[in-house]
Amino acid sequence: MRKLYIVKNARDFEKIIKQKNFQKNKSYIIYYQNNELPYDRFGISVSKKLGNAVFRNKYKRKIRAIIDNYKKDYNNQKDYIIIFRKGAEERTFQELENDFFTLMTKIGKGRTYEKK
Repeated sequence: MRKLYIVKNARDFEKIIKQKNFQKNKSYIIYYQNNELPYDRFGISVSKKLGNAVFRNKYKRKIRAIIDNYKKDYNNQKDYIIIFRKGAEERTFQELENDFFTLMTKIGKGRTYEKK
């Protein structure tokens, strides 16, 4: 994922979360908000309570891989904050992927996601 498509700024994280538009399931909480840019941006958060830096980076890489696999399906000019939930580390990559696309469909991406 290119840096252009990443929400990094703490103020942006807070602003998106304060809007309280979100969907959640066993693996993720996804907050979202419209933006003025011609592309989507994603911010990923894995709590320090879940594990050490190696653990957190591993799951951030997995989430980025899920986003990159289906990047062509995204383009509705929104910012997303994806929070990895406790208990999700026990799920397989395929289950994490399915949970992610279920939430994105609920958010209203306008397209049904299918496994490729």
